[in-house]
Order: sequence, then C-alpha cells, then structure tokens
Amino acid sequence: MTAKQTLEELFQINSLSRRQFIKVCCALTGILGLPPTALPQVMAKAQRQTVIPVIWLQGQGCSGCSMAFLSSNAPPAAEAILNMVRVEYHELLSSAAGQEAEQHRSQLMQDFSGKYLVVAEGAVPVAEAGCCSVGGVPYIETLKKVAKQAAAVLAVGTCAAWGGIPAVRPNPTLAVPVDQVITDKPVIKIPGCPPIPEVLTGVVMQYTLFGRLPATDWQGRPAQFYSQTIHSTCERKPHFEAQRFAEQYGDRGTTAGWCLYKLGCRGPSTYNSCANKRWYQGLSFPIQAGAPCIGCSNSDFGVDDPSAGFS
Repeated sequence: MTAKQTLEELFQINSLSRRQFIKVCCALTGILGLPPTALPQVMAKAQRQTVIPVIWLQGQGCSGCSMAFLSSNAPPAAEAILNMVRVEYHELLSSAAGQEAEQHRSQLMQDFSGKYLVVAEGAVPVAEAGCCSVGGVPYIETLKKVAKQAAAVLAVGTCAAWGGIPAVRPNPTLAVPVDQVITDKPVIKIPGCPPIPEVLTGVVMQYTLFGRLPATDWQGRPAQFYSQTIHSTCERKPHFEAQRFAEQYGDRGTTAGWCLYKLGCRGPSTYNSCANKRWYQGLSFPIQAGAPCIGCSNSDFGVDDPSAGFS
C-alpha cells in the first residue's frame, strides 16, 4: 500500500459489498464507544479519510500480542489487517520477507512520513548491542528509526507498556518499556498479557477516521477501554456484594460461580475491558472460566508483583 486510499475504496478494490462496508462501520461505531446515531458520521469519515498504515515491530516478547490480534472478532482479523488497521509490515505476518519486506517498510515511511502509526510489541532490551536483532540491526535502533517519522507509537502489550516479564529481576537484558526509549512522540499504552485486540483496532481507527489519538488516563492508556475495573462489570460481582466467596479451588463456591476474591483475584484493582469485550471472539475471559484475574495489564505485573510467580 503506497497509494492513499479510503476505507470505502479499499472495500471496492477487494470486491467487498456495500453491505459489508456498512457492517464494518457499525462495528467501528461500537468499538469507538459512539452511539448508534453516530453511524452516518462514521460512514462519511470512512468515505473520505485515508486509511493510515501500521508498521508493527516486535521486541523482547513472546508474540502473544500478535496471536491475540489474529483472534479478533469485531472485526475479524483478516478484515482488520487487509481493510482497516492495514498492517503493512509485520515480521511474522508480512507476505513478503527479508529484503523485500524491509524495502516495503522504508517505502511506507517515505510515502506516509509523519502520518503512519507504529505498533511496538515487546519490551526494549538495551543491555546488549546485538540483543533482539533482525538482519543484524538491534531492535532498539529499529524502533528509534521507525518511530522518528511516525505520528505516534502504540505500546501494545504489558511488556511494551511497562516492561512486563522481560523486565523481571535480575533483568539481564535491561529490558525497559517503550516510552523510556521513545520520548519525542506520543506513546499510547495498550497493556494486557495479551491485550484485547479490539482495543488496538479502536485506537487505530479513531486516528484514521477522526485524525486524533484517543484521550488517555494518567498512565497513558486509552481512557475508553481502561476507565473501569474488571470488578465493576464482573458477572460474579453480586456474589462479592453478598459475601459469597470461593475459598479454594474445587469447593462448592467455585462450582457455584461465587466470587474469586479470596483466591487472589485482582479484578477490583485492575482496569481493563476484559469483562465487557472478553476473549477469543467474545467467548469468555479468565474469571468467567473460573480463574481469578492476575492483573496482567497492571504496571506491576511481573516486574514487582509477587503474585505473578517471579522473583
């Protein structure tokens, strides 16, 4: 993608119907937290605004954020990648490879200078010059180079947002979050291990359609998706208020769906949309599946959190 195309034009190029275009605009209206009456406005923007390409970089992590994105449901991952989020460069998902992929990335940076978005997945190792390298170039150098011409950087996943598991003591690679390396560009943090894929789609499409990044909270997270605790919308909350708690795994309270707070659930102190948007095409989320929330989107997850099981 080097031509500047609108969302509607991309649908026409890919022989997708007007009905599919309207369905996608409906999904976007919901993801962006807009009322149904805003659908005509979203459609109008989709007909006029150029789709912004995304350059997805991978640092020190497990690729779990990319895998989660492939399980996106609203919209489906294929539709998001090809027609909406426009992931034009991804070290695992790019159709081209090697020198061709690198040339495509360079061309995108030139054609969309100051406009494209960077998705940074994984922490940034700074200890070793050759650590986490692609083509002999250390990740930290690639990140700085690509971010220099970008409009903003999206730190996707807890590792990118806070340091996460790679930054656990003794942290031999001196892994740090993205905003400690990129200080001259807006950095939007989308934490979670992995993050909810629809959140990423919402942030990218808000910038594409309305030309602005989302409002963030005091930690730099999109306020729309991180303004409520998981506990506030949890289906087990009535049991919490009635003081009905599971005491140990497998007891009567567990099988009856009682609150998991006494099993270490961090839902009351964790801000995320897990209970609303859920995972794997809206199927479930940890608490619904019987596992307490471990606070994976919190800044202390892994790094300083003893409940994460690391030291």
